[in-house]
Amino acid sequence: MHPNTAKVAARLRELGAGGEVRELSEAAPTAVAAAALLGCEVGAIANSLIFAADGEPLLVLTSGAHRVDTAKVAAQIGAAKVKRADPEFVRKATGQPIGGVAPVGHPAPVLTLVDKWLAGHEVVWAAAGHPHTIFPSSYEELVRITGGTPADVE
Repeated sequence: MHPNTAKVAARLRELGAGGEVRELSEAAPTAVAAAALLGCEVGAIANSLIFAADGEPLLVLTSGAHRVDTAKVAAQIGAAKVKRADPEFVRKATGQPIGGVAPVGHPAPVLTLVDKWLAGHEVVWAAAGHPHTIFPSSYEELVRITGGTPADVE
């Protein structure tokens, strides 16, 4: 198991999260790729997207069927500017690579918004620290384990 994935799996256990981390047969760096490998709707994939909100990390867990409206998100959190983070910023904030960022297991807590749209799926799939790993959860559990705020992000 990749060290990032081991850290995420350990954190999920500490938090009492129910889903087992699974290793995929190939990398799933996008929601479309993950949905194809899992045989589920793309909307059931929880994309973990890191943004720079006035220079601070912001994690938006959004449905794979959505694009994040950064102006809307900025207004919701009171930031002057929210922009997509570059790979170096993502790695520094999460310790994980783009395409495998998990909702937990980061070096320090990250302000998190959770797309309300994900609540429409009984099972939601999130990355587990590496592009080859994923775990099942529920919307309610994602909000709980991340300390996130439910939000409309599209």
